[in-house]
Amino acid sequence: MTESPVLLAELMAALSLATDLGMGQPVEFAWQSCVVAMRLGEALKFSDAELRSVYYQSLLRYIGCNAETRLLAAVFGDELALRADIIHADASGPEFRALSLRFIREANAGANPLQMLTAVVGGLAKMTQASREFYSGHCEVAGRLAERLGLEPDVVTALRQVYARWDGRGTPALKGEDVAPGMLAVSLAQDAVYLNRLGGLEATLATVKQRSGTLYAPAQVEVFCRLAAELLADDEPDWQTIVALEPGRRRGLTPAEFDAACAAIADYADIKSPYLVGHSAGVARLAEAAARGAGLPEADATALRRAGWLHDLGRVGVSAGIWGKPGPLTEREWEKVRLHAYHTERILARPPALAQLGALAAQHHERLDGSGYHRQAQAGALSPAARLLAAADVYQALTEPRPHRAAHTPESAAEVLKAEGRAGRFDPQAVSAVLAAAGQGQPSKRNALVAGLSEREVEVLRLVARGHSIKVIAQQLQLAPKTVDNHIQHLYIKAGVTTRAAATLFAMEQGLL
Repeated sequence: MTESPVLLAELMAALSLATDLGMGQPVEFAWQSCVVAMRLGEALKFSDAELRSVYYQSLLRYIGCNAETRLLAAVFGDELALRADIIHADASGPEFRALSLRFIREANAGANPLQMLTAVVGGLAKMTQASREFYSGHCEVAGRLAERLGLEPDVVTALRQVYARWDGRGTPALKGEDVAPGMLAVSLAQDAVYLNRLGGLEATLATVKQRSGTLYAPAQVEVFCRLAAELLADDEPDWQTIVALEPGRRRGLTPAEFDAACAAIADYADIKSPYLVGHSAGVARLAEAAARGAGLPEADATALRRAGWLHDLGRVGVSAGIWGKPGPLTEREWEKVRLHAYHTERILARPPALAQLGALAAQHHERLDGSGYHRQAQAGALSPAARLLAAADVYQALTEPRPHRAAHTPESAAEVLKAEGRAGRFDPQAVSAVLAAAGQGQPSKRNALVAGLSEREVEVLRLVARGHSIKVIAQQLQLAPKTVDNHIQHLYIKAGVTTRAAATLFAMEQGLL
């Protein structure tokens, strides 16, 4: 099998740009952290294998960042603004609590004193109750995605420890040398990059020393503080520097490995909101089938499958509160939504093989009459592949629930798409190809018995993935809450997961949504 022109390091370097957006950090923050973490690893005399692990850990430390973001948005409003500062705070310290209070107040601006008190008390209580689910879900999703991306076992293990601390007060509750040394070094390096940008070298050293023995390993702190000026020097690397920094043999991805990675990235993006889970995988299947049905070259069908997986990657740069908002969006919110296609293109701008896919993927909201976004491209600028992708995206979205509406039936979705074609926004031939690929409204048949799950367990899993509580699931399925809880426990065991976020990812992986 021939290799794809994409290297693993290139794909992970691109994906790290998405995790920057998803954590509210400046673009290329993970690149800067990677350089500092690698320098620190060398100073700590890590082996070549350990340095390779540090390289990928630093790029993808927050690959699980989209898990349960709805919980953050529900309490704090814009979780991206919150994360911009809070991810570098000590979760056990007063700074973390002060930041939490500030964002709760900002999310409830305009409330009267009683309403504000209720919001603050309720918000802090919710986060306390949900903290284990949130942190554990992040770690579990990170590990599963890392496995699917083809990363080595030691990297997968370390990424499951993203919130671990030296003093054992993190998640998972590992302590001291039981925590992967590479992850401890990456944590120290990332915080140092942030602190240095915020307050300079002296302030960085003061905070790092203060956290020695709690967040960070004392031996690592000693080495960092001795060499801090060198470690933090010139920490604004370019693309070539980051790719060249990978230790050991460069690994090119086979077409099958590249497909598997793209499918994992699709799920990483879609898990941002319960309303989006499974969307990108559905678009990929539909666009690929439509391309073949329309007689496009096999290369175009392959490109459409991959662009379908990647098209919504830029969604991670928009707050989960916007994606889950049941009412009309403000003009400012709409502007953020329009930017997600731009984010997709920018994330995938390098190397050339990814840039070609990114250019296609970013056109999924363009319309023939120029009314789309983000470039407002018109018919002459839109290839047959781009026209198919746009039609597939809309049909797939219409058949899925959204916060402001229920899912359309396949027949209703087909009528909406046809009307858009008649209005000149979609290519009628692309519409016909997509509808033919969708079976003209005929429901697809799936094998529900995945991982030994019963049909009822699959029903429960689908509702769990959509973010519904046990009470709501019980009402919808006309079951006792205790019965629903039993189904959830059983399906978690069968799926090999322990959190809602990981169960959602499992459902996406199995095509159950």
